Amino acid sequence: MLMLRHATLLLASLTVAAPLAAQQAPDRDAILAVTKRLFDGMRAGDSAMVRSVFHPKVFMASAFVRQGTPTVNVDGGVDGFVKAVGTPHAEVWDERVANEVVHQDGTLATVWMDYTFYLGTKLSHCGVDAFLIAKEGAEWKIISLADTRRREGCPEL
Repeated sequence: MLMLRHATLLLASLTVAAPLAAQQAPDRDAILAVTKRLFDGMRAGDSAMVRSVFHPKVFMASAFVRQGTPTVNVDGGVDGFVKAVGTPHAEVWDERVANEVVHQDGTLATVWMDYTFYLGTKLSHCGVDAFLIAKEGAEWKIISLADTRRREGCPEL
């Protein structure tokens, strides 16, 4: 009987915990609006819009495999990326995303999402974007952005 009572309590606690774990981040829409603004700015070639979503001391990195060797490229800032976005280019930079997962604790959030990147209509590469986003004053800003990059097995988003 005692084991049945413990099993019942365990089942009840799991039933209560599951909905709590499934709750969305309180500021999910505002947090995802930051990533949307980034991708909209990239599509528009608008360097000011892109810069506006980043903290001035943002950390950026890309992880990929080059000639069979796992490699990570760490960039200490966003200036080169912002300049590249704003430099006229023939094709639209179109980063399409799916499966956004947002975790938040107060003024800190993570966003993990799949992406497929297109140059115009041509699929270029895909991977995962991992954002660390913090609230400073009234605004959410990207303080870290890391991504993976591959050219094979890309979903068409």
